[in-house]
Amino acid sequence: MAIHNADIAAVFEEIADLLELENANPFRVRAYRNAARVIRDWSRDVGEMAMRGEDLTVLPGVGEDLAAKIREIAATGSSALHKMLRQQTPPALAELLKIPGLGPKRVQALYHELDVQTVEQLARAARDGRIRRLPGFGERTESRIRQSIEALAGSMRRFKLAVAAQYAEPLARYLRMVPGVKAVEVAGSFRRCRETVGDLDILVAAAEDSPVMERFVAYEEVAEVLSQGPTRATVILRSRLQVDIRVVAEASFGAALHYFTGSKAHSIAIRKLGAERGLKINEYGVFRSRRRVAGETETSVYASVGLPCIPPELRENRGEIEAARAGRLPHLVELTDLRGDLHAHSKATDGHDSLREMAEAARRRGLEYLAITDHSRRLTVAHGLHPQQLLAQMDEIDRLNAGLEGITLLKGIEVDILEDGSLDLPDELLGRLDLVVGAVHSRFDLSRDKQTTRILKAMDHPHFSILAHPSGRLIQEREPYDVDMLRIIRHARQRGCYLEIDAHPERLDLQDVHAQMAKEEGVLVAVDSDAHGIQHFDNLRFGVGQARRGWLEKDDVLNTRSLAELRPLLARTL
Repeated sequence: MAIHNADIAAVFEEIADLLELENANPFRVRAYRNAARVIRDWSRDVGEMAMRGEDLTVLPGVGEDLAAKIREIAATGSSALHKMLRQQTPPALAELLKIPGLGPKRVQALYHELDVQTVEQLARAARDGRIRRLPGFGERTESRIRQSIEALAGSMRRFKLAVAAQYAEPLARYLRMVPGVKAVEVAGSFRRCRETVGDLDILVAAAEDSPVMERFVAYEEVAEVLSQGPTRATVILRSRLQVDIRVVAEASFGAALHYFTGSKAHSIAIRKLGAERGLKINEYGVFRSRRRVAGETETSVYASVGLPCIPPELRENRGEIEAARAGRLPHLVELTDLRGDLHAHSKATDGHDSLREMAEAARRRGLEYLAITDHSRRLTVAHGLHPQQLLAQMDEIDRLNAGLEGITLLKGIEVDILEDGSLDLPDELLGRLDLVVGAVHSRFDLSRDKQTTRILKAMDHPHFSILAHPSGRLIQEREPYDVDMLRIIRHARQRGCYLEIDAHPERLDLQDVHAQMAKEEGVLVAVDSDAHGIQHFDNLRFGVGQARRGWLEKDDVLNTRSLAELRPLLARTL
């Protein structure tokens, strides 16, 4: 039974939730949450490591006790502690902790004072105005809870892209090994690199006598078979992710791949173009009357309507068809175009690895430079650096650079943007760095005008280089703060500084529409890992996917430049 990193992390997250509801030691709760985050992002399969008997304490923050529980989960799918806590706690209470703004104390108050045990009961209490009467809540909190419930309802059945990848990619590899299978592609929103995925659409080209359908429903992670026929089936995995499979002949593979990749709006627009030419386009091919004229490849489908092949990430009916018709389709940035990474953390603050370990890991991934941007002092939860600590780190980077080969460390900081728009460290210190990455980590609830003014003022600082994760959102956990992004982008252009796409799967921020806006306004975007450990450089692929959704080309991305080309661009902002 395969156990993915996301499965182990989910058990640890729920253990932390249940312990919080029991008022357990906060250090114990934090240990499970930190371990869940590390495991979810780990580049290797932790369950496989456990089954091979490898030392799991190499995972940051994982000691012998947590390692034993990981081995237990890898072997059984759960743990005795998890089961015990579930038996002791009303089962729906843990779900309430997923509502933004509801910590364990508030959940306990709602449970004891209003007998709220489910999300539905919480929504009813909010509608009835009963929550605002409780001490420590009020009308504003009640309104936020109501909004959060509505947002959660729309996202509960969706999986973050990186989590979906943990299930999609092994399943695709499994199907490629089946006799008679010629090609396998994961289509749908996953192929378009959407931030979240509702289900997986898998397309298979196979010979008629291939046992691919039988092997698919027999896959060890299938929990339930909803339907099964000779060419299509739908299953639910143990993770509750739905997977739809469609088997087609090789001659139809391109047409089916186009059809099942979507988006729906894009596919309808292409079919209309076909109809104007007397063509019928469906998942089986492109037909003139009953004669198939195209469909073996996606390129042939687009060519049938006079267009070049449009990259999957652009297929949202947001101008890509018009651009293709006019010969203005962008040549989208590739992962291999990245020359460096301008946002990463070391164990000096909340990272897991040393400067040297981070540098060597970046070099192994083909990067030429890496900016160390640990947190500034204001972010105490991340053990942010005080001025003397930052000065010491700068000296250490100089010493390392003298001996490193094939990689250069840049001296930076992720400095907090304070509520008044000032920065968290003094000018004379910031001026000694190679770059300054500014970030909002507090007061997400400011009004649109105040939040925008705050960021604009920070960008006016003479040493400001890059605005990190510009909307502050955490996918499915925290909504973007209210800000005028067009004003910020235009101010960045005037000021000569840059914006970031944070590649962490929980952020993917800038959002795609804002990345496209930055491109149109002539503002360069840095695609950064926000790595807190050596394995996090793997997340750059998700950042590049987001950049591609934003129509970004190689020249639109700051860190596709060589170090010699980058330094003058950074110097303009310092």
